[in-house]
Amino acid sequence: MTLSTIWVYAEANDGNVTGTTLEILTKARELADTVECVFAGDGATVAATLGEYGASKVYATGDLSGRLAGVPVAAAIAAAMAGGAAPDAVIAATSYDGRDMAGRLSVALDRTVITNNVDLSVDGGALVCTEPVFGGASMVNTRFTGAGPNIVLVRPKSFAAEPSGGAAAAVEALAVPDTGAAGAARVTNRFVEERSGPSLDDAAIVVAGGRGLGEADKYDMVEQLSKLLGAAPGASRAIVDAGWVPYSYQVGQTGKVVKPTVYIAAGISGATQHMVGMKGAKNIIAVNKDAEAPIFGVADLGIVGDVHKVLPALIEALNARS
Repeated sequence: MTLSTIWVYAEANDGNVTGTTLEILTKARELADTVECVFAGDGATVAATLGEYGASKVYATGDLSGRLAGVPVAAAIAAAMAGGAAPDAVIAATSYDGRDMAGRLSVALDRTVITNNVDLSVDGGALVCTEPVFGGASMVNTRFTGAGPNIVLVRPKSFAAEPSGGAAAAVEALAVPDTGAAGAARVTNRFVEERSGPSLDDAAIVVAGGRGLGEADKYDMVEQLSKLLGAAPGASRAIVDAGWVPYSYQVGQTGKVVKPTVYIAAGISGATQHMVGMKGAKNIIAVNKDAEAPIFGVADLGIVGDVHKVLPALIEALNARS
């Protein structure tokens, strides 16, 4: 049994639909007969991509002129519900805008929101969410029992994004009501982090360093190896908290969830919090001098050795081949 209709809050960066939106659309096709999107902006710019991944319609707010998207989108969805729209669920990514929208919509509709989900299913006509708890050590299934719409937030990389081959979605205007003082805030500037090479979110190869590197200067080995492999550098929470690298490098439950083809963990012991963010990698290579380190429990290839000897040897070998 499937749901009748799911609305997906679609997000885009620089005109490109986000990967997490496409992941959610792919899953939503399994859960509902009809999948539609809500978009903050000009729906025509994303209709083709959203339709390719299964959306039949895009409800678009039109130009929001620098407003924080969560406020008008939540208000617009709530107004649409009051006007008779009745999706069974509203699903969004666990992003800044997604969380803002979901929280406001939860209050506006007096409906429960379930966050941090990594899987969704339908059982007996009810939506069931799966969420990791205790640092990912256990999974909890939560079933919605009250009146809809169910409001759900999904973690990035929870599903594989697969196109359905659908035609461009139809675009329909979504009226945004007066939001009062809450809608007065404006985005005046956005910080775009400078980087070379692939982003951590989308990289096919990730090289991550941890406390086993010993000191901040040694992280340079991770960056050197990353450049040689065309990889993205990552980090454990320990060295992010220590100030060695920016938070944007953090992999784990409170950082980014990655699913690269190859994940190299250098000097990372493998705390549960970290492994939640990378254990979905296809191939995991661990380098640690402690043979009992938990990271070896999920590694496909384990190297028991001093990271200060292993990484320089790898860098030297790769340089010799170039």
